[in-house]
Amino acid sequence: MSKFNRAAVIDESFVSFVRNWAGAKKPVRDLNAPVYSSYDITGHEMLDVLESQMISRHLDLIARELRKDNASFYTIGSSGHEGNALVAHFTRPTDPAFLHYRSGGFVVHRSRQDPDVDPIHDTILSQVASADDPMSGGRHKVWGNKKLWILPQTSTIASHLPKAVGCAIAIRRAKRIGAELPVPRDSIVVCSLGDASSNHSTALGAFNMAAWTAYQNLPVPILFVCEDNGIGISVRSPKGYIERAFLSQPGIKYFRANGLDVREAHRDVSEAVEYCRERRVPVFLHLKVVRLLGHAGSDFELEYRSMEEVEETEAQDPVRTTARLCLEAGLISSEDLLGRYENIRKRCRTLGESARKRPRLSSAAEIIEPLAPYTPDAVKAEATRSDYGATRLEVFESEENLPERRGPKHLAAQINAGLFEVMAKYSQGLIFGEDVARKGGVYNVTTGMEKTFAAGRVFNSLLDESSILGLAQGAGYMGLLPIPEIQYLAYFHNACDQIRGEACSLQFFSNRQFANPMIVRIASLGYQKGFGGHFHNDNSITALRDIPGLVIACPSRGDDAAAMLRTCAALAQVDGRVVAFLEPIALYMTKDLHEEKDGEWAFPVPALSEYVEPGVGRVYHEDRQDLAILTYGNGVWMSLRVARVLEQEHGIRARVFDLRWIAPMDVEGMCRHARDCGKVLIVDEGRKSGGVSEPMMTALVENGLGHLPMKRVVGNDTYIPLGPAANLVLPSEEQILTAAKEVAGR
Repeated sequence: MSKFNRAAVIDESFVSFVRNWAGAKKPVRDLNAPVYSSYDITGHEMLDVLESQMISRHLDLIARELRKDNASFYTIGSSGHEGNALVAHFTRPTDPAFLHYRSGGFVVHRSRQDPDVDPIHDTILSQVASADDPMSGGRHKVWGNKKLWILPQTSTIASHLPKAVGCAIAIRRAKRIGAELPVPRDSIVVCSLGDASSNHSTALGAFNMAAWTAYQNLPVPILFVCEDNGIGISVRSPKGYIERAFLSQPGIKYFRANGLDVREAHRDVSEAVEYCRERRVPVFLHLKVVRLLGHAGSDFELEYRSMEEVEETEAQDPVRTTARLCLEAGLISSEDLLGRYENIRKRCRTLGESARKRPRLSSAAEIIEPLAPYTPDAVKAEATRSDYGATRLEVFESEENLPERRGPKHLAAQINAGLFEVMAKYSQGLIFGEDVARKGGVYNVTTGMEKTFAAGRVFNSLLDESSILGLAQGAGYMGLLPIPEIQYLAYFHNACDQIRGEACSLQFFSNRQFANPMIVRIASLGYQKGFGGHFHNDNSITALRDIPGLVIACPSRGDDAAAMLRTCAALAQVDGRVVAFLEPIALYMTKDLHEEKDGEWAFPVPALSEYVEPGVGRVYHEDRQDLAILTYGNGVWMSLRVARVLEQEHGIRARVFDLRWIAPMDVEGMCRHARDCGKVLIVDEGRKSGGVSEPMMTALVENGLGHLPMKRVVGNDTYIPLGPAANLVLPSEEQILTAAKEVAGR
């Protein structure tokens, strides 16, 4: 056995220790009685935890054995962290858990509480990326189980913390508004993390959200479990830093526990869990552990740690310590203990051999299948459902106040009316974000909503986009319909990964067993006259387009916005979808199109029977065939103005096609209008590189239309400056007119 194979060294060390055990034995007559006078842990509990720890250890070992033959693809293990099994011991299978990748002991112990769940079978299938993996279906090695409320996590570095805090807040929020919870009302949320990832800005934001909320005497029943092994890959954590940082953290109660000794940890973990559950406050459980076997199978620790340090760490092996305590207490004989250990090994190897032969994902279609569910008939039925008339009348107070009876409205007013509709239709709906409550939002789009629906359903958040989107995810888990607002498109980029890496990946990595539906409203795009500059005028849509499964809506007129909101709510409610609803700021208050006070950009609120099918655009002047102008957002309003000039002054009859949905994109509609007209102009207020025009042109070319005269008008690859200078880097009506004439050959 090579000294460099530390997995074999640790394994053999444990076996030798148990086989050669010759210590004194203390008879224990009742396994249900406490083993020690100074600790409450019983013999049964000690043996139960040891069993989970040994299973977790063997799952690490089999992953490395399978990896040698290229049968396993994930070797980040939990060795040294097995003390976290006690966290599972004192929490419930109905306590939602968001776990660090070294929380294998927790997963095993919680799984063993349900006779229908086999943690060895499930974990090995996940390690070998089998399509039979009951959580992700072979898409990734994750800790996850729907029945046990373990939400799937991959190699997350703190990005799971905001949604864990959001889930804890949502438990109370759901109770407050009378919504039915999928978990008991006294549930707590478990969120584990490493000591290194506690420094991540996302983690710090989550801690702050928990403390900020709790400071206001609002319940935040979350148990942060910091599994502190003192090192992040090869970077050591400063000794004492975690304790110093969190011991006096305002609003968060600090507990410490020795995860290397089940006697001590039993007492301290129990107290931490009880404190969190009874007082409904954030708790930080500082669990001392060690990291054995390096960061992962490919990590050669001796490059950055001495052999002496490695051996010193291995001497603290918590599985061996628990075994020693059980042997010393006479809870089990060394023969029986070794037999159990070897039986677990045998079962892991047997299942490992079987797992090699299990099917894997074999096609792109199979991989993608759970990513973006869409049931058209059900979505249409839900979007046009109108069986909430009494509630609707109560919300709008009288028949005369119903939005469809109040005349044509601009975009902001129609979004406001649409939000009132959604909130009336869905009693579990929540609207939150910066300034959305009493102020009604920066642009008054949510005016009157807090007064109508009360602070339980419409409320201000703290100023942190990651926290806002984390709360949205947590609310979705708890059966609510969150409608968070991001104040400006540029601010979304501060928290993009909460949608890219977390929200939109959930159905994919859970094989559609979990969902976090939401409608993210974002005040977006440019053309704010006399205001803005960078952050307030932002035309960067690329990051959104790059997120698999994200629906991106971008209405340019009021009636479309109201109808599309119905669709978005139905997509969230029926299919659990995540939707980004981009609202062009410059068109919020626009009522006129061609002339002052012509009122041609104000429209009646659509009837409840109307909705906009996802991925279906709107065409203007379909009878015109000289030129197809394909666009979205502000480009629609500008292009329609240009189209009139083209016809009146240049004899060019152009139709305008509004995508309405950036994702899914109406490729069929674009191609049809391009074929009809034979000449194409794309107007994209986004940037030249990465803007919406790139997939638009690609779609036309791939559908055999690359031979057509084609041109695009786009924004420059730059940030948007302040004041009138913004107009120099954004598409203008003059540019659209010039390009249209060129494409039309005039």
